[in-house]
Amino acid sequence: MAFCRLPSTSVAALAMALALAGTLAAAEHPEIAKRRALQQKSFTDAQIADGFFKLTFGSELQISGRSDRIRKFDQPVRVFIDNRAKPDRSREVGAVVADIKRRIEHIDIAVVETRQAANLNVTLVRDRDLAKTIRAAYGAELARRIQKSLEPQCLSRFRRDDTYRIADAEVILVADAGEFVFYDCAYEEILQALGPINDDSSVRWSMFNDKVHLGFFGVYDQYILNVLYHPRIRPGMTRAEVEALLPEVLPAVRGFVAKTNGLQP
Repeated sequence: MAFCRLPSTSVAALAMALALAGTLAAAEHPEIAKRRALQQKSFTDAQIADGFFKLTFGSELQISGRSDRIRKFDQPVRVFIDNRAKPDRSREVGAVVADIKRRIEHIDIAVVETRQAANLNVTLVRDRDLAKTIRAAYGAELARRIQKSLEPQCLSRFRRDDTYRIADAEVILVADAGEFVFYDCAYEEILQALGPINDDSSVRWSMFNDKVHLGFFGVYDQYILNVLYHPRIRPGMTRAEVEALLPEVLPAVRGFVAKTNGLQP
């Protein structure tokens, strides 16, 4: 479970996703554009590995079960957007999903039209309705624990099976807290629902750090998610197993992230 504390695969569907991504880029919030321009883009293998292990192992709020193994979707990720708020930010969520798809090489993620076809549900609510939405989703006892310890403005969680494959996930986002807050929460929570569910304040380049607010999918986090979704990294792997594979995985990840972001290899 992760929390943010911020004040069909048809040609037509693909075209719509690309159009949404273009809309997102064209209308980017000035603060997001500023932070994107200032982000660090060069990292050592050790820096990437350190953040990867801190963010993909463990959990910000431990509920049940072990969290010392790799957890990820091992099937197509289908996102249903349940809008209950004004403004309706469904299109913005669709653009975020399209951007995530473009920046993670080995993931199949897309928005679908029905909840029954989805395994990742994104619920958009008004700020005043957040508390009751958390109670309905998590139950009164856990909701009190969440509100008392974390005071979230958005949150995500996933359910895994016995082999550490993510079976389904859910994200709750506040739609009326401002554009920057919305995008910052949307990227963080949807990405964390894909597996890197832990927050760590020592990983200073990642949005999975409560002191870091970006509003976009930064280069450092692209490294983390591309390592996680590389085919050689399997659900249920231990830290030692992943460490043994990183020298083989990182060159391919570096090449893809460099190409996607126009960086030197």
